[in-house]
Formats: sequence, structure tokens, C-alpha cells
Amino acid sequence: QVHLVESGGGLVQPGDSLRLSCAPSERTVSYYSMGWFRRAPGKEREFVAATRWNSASTYSKYLADSVKGRFSTFRDNANNAMYLQMNSLKTEDTAIYYCAATSRRLIDGREPQDYDYWGQGTQVTVSS
Repeated sequence: QVHLVESGGGLVQPGDSLRLSCAPSERTVSYYSMGWFRRAPGKEREFVAATRWNSASTYSKYLADSVKGRFSTFRDNANNAMYLQMNSLKTEDTAIYYCAATSRRLIDGREPQDYDYWGQGTQVTVSS
């Protein structure tokens, strides 16, 4: 059963931008906490970004230090989606990016084991 659907990956050059999106396969489902993780070749999975609804209209955002100033994340209440805007991409950003979600309110969403649902992953390749 697919819970999360990701899109937006691709092949880009250093300095380019990409936007990843993640939405529940059941569009009426909304998750309190959603996150982005990535796994580069030969490396461990690492946290990238997370969001957590605090009210019907406000949410908290968390970013890994390695992407602060270049990446941003935001939620769309209309379709229960989360986005990862990636600017000034570097070759070291090359990885498979995974979306994760849970109905629980996580503190900062940095731990992958706290999530209940995962997307299939989308490949991001940054190469000249």
C-alpha cells in the first residue's frame, strides 16, 4: 500500500534548482509531521528537512545544517503536501530523496525511526 507519492527529482547542473513534492496517496489524509531524508551512494541516510503542524494554519520547519541557506521546505494545506525547494545545488547533494510522514507531532523530525510512512524515493543527480 502506497502512502506517500514523491515527484520532482532529476538531473541538473551545479547551481541549478529543483523542487521536490510529497503528497499522501489518499489526498484526504493529513500528517502532523513530514520530513525529507536522503541517501547518497555509499553513505548513511541523513536528515534533510522536516515540518510539523502547530495549528490549522501554522507549522514549524527544521533544516539540516548542510542545506541551510540553500534549501527550504513548506507545507500546502490545500492538498496536504510538503515541498522541498532546493537551490544552489551541489554535486554532494546527489542522492535518493525520501519523504516520510507520521500522524504524531514530532519534536524536530530528525530521526527516521520516528516516522511511520515512507515514499518510494526520487533520484536527484547534480552533475556537470
